[in-house]
Amino acid sequence: MLTDKECKNADCPPEKKRARFTDAGGLYLEVSPAGSKRWFWKVYAEGKESRLALGSYPAVSLAQARKARDAARLQKADGKNPVQVRRLEKLKSTTSADEVFRVVAIEWYERQAPQWSDGHASRALRQFERDLFPWLGDRVMREIEPVELLATLRKIEQRGAIETADRALMLCRQVWRYGHATGRLSRDITDGLKDALQPYRGTHFAAITDPERLSVLLRAIKAYRGGVVVRAALQLAPMLFQRPGELRAAAWTEIDLDAAMWTIPAARMKREKDGKEFGDPHFVPLPVQAIAILRELHHYTGHSRLVFPGERDHDRPISENSVRTALISMGYTSDLHTWHGFRATARTMLAEQLECDPLVIEAQLAHAVKDANGRAYNRTQYLKQRATMMQRWADYLQKLAEGQCTQLRAA
Repeated sequence: MLTDKECKNADCPPEKKRARFTDAGGLYLEVSPAGSKRWFWKVYAEGKESRLALGSYPAVSLAQARKARDAARLQKADGKNPVQVRRLEKLKSTTSADEVFRVVAIEWYERQAPQWSDGHASRALRQFERDLFPWLGDRVMREIEPVELLATLRKIEQRGAIETADRALMLCRQVWRYGHATGRLSRDITDGLKDALQPYRGTHFAAITDPERLSVLLRAIKAYRGGVVVRAALQLAPMLFQRPGELRAAAWTEIDLDAAMWTIPAARMKREKDGKEFGDPHFVPLPVQAIAILRELHHYTGHSRLVFPGERDHDRPISENSVRTALISMGYTSDLHTWHGFRATARTMLAEQLECDPLVIEAQLAHAVKDANGRAYNRTQYLKQRATMMQRWADYLQKLAEGQCTQLRAA
């Protein structure tokens, strides 16, 4: 065993990288050629040797080093790895327990945003800045009580924004979980708060799914006397049933009329950021009726990059309000039918009236489809089947517009 005198006189020859002076129970003093002296304790865990630093001599005396060794041995006897315990304590000590909500929220946001679409990232940040930071931004997170967070969320409810309050709670839940995972917090205060808020159930876009009512709408579209661009968009919306943003921002370079195909780039699809950057384009087979509408429209907008350019600025597409206003002018307010509702119309009636394969329908809607055989997602594009389905659907819509409401079920 070492003595205080031996520790004081211990040195390392210049030709060696280090010298070790052993005490007992795995404790030793390591001396460098420069004269620094540090205490270490050998640890064997899971068949591997490591060492636990116990401090520098003489700041940590021989007696203190032995006490630290004995404390570490007790940890090991309790089934703990003293080295891992020390690392965790060090990590916690470098993580401020007094970080405020704004700091933690922005840190979490910056880690998540690269995986999100630009639109989603922008909405999340805007919600933090508008609905949460004014009330909680400068508060120390560990001092925020559930009732205080609830009061903040109810301020959002009070202006009638029930969905926004629900989204704000989801953001807070993620921030608190991140704060807990990074050692700043001992608990997640968002548990149970959802039950204290007004219940929010996602609303669906109004959509007509009855053949007779749809035939009336199609005849109204056919009789529409507004601008030629909006009229074409109205005619194609039920036929192609893509999302409003995807249709109105279509470019002529995406459309091959001879091949009867509209290819929507991945960047314009409703996807996560990774899907937008590296995903496949979405293919929309064009029925003969759609090709006829587009060829006619090309006479008017073929000089423009966009298929549906705005009236004032040809470098920007028509707004979503253009078609919405046209529908309202025909008597179809948002509680009766919406532009986005054409997707639900097609999804429902293709299945119920034409008895099309749901997998083919979902592929045309650009939805990720669960695979019944157990794979994560079905990547089959069903392009041939979709081309056949799209032509049947256009034929069916044409018959409805002509007043023929006969249900055209598959043979």
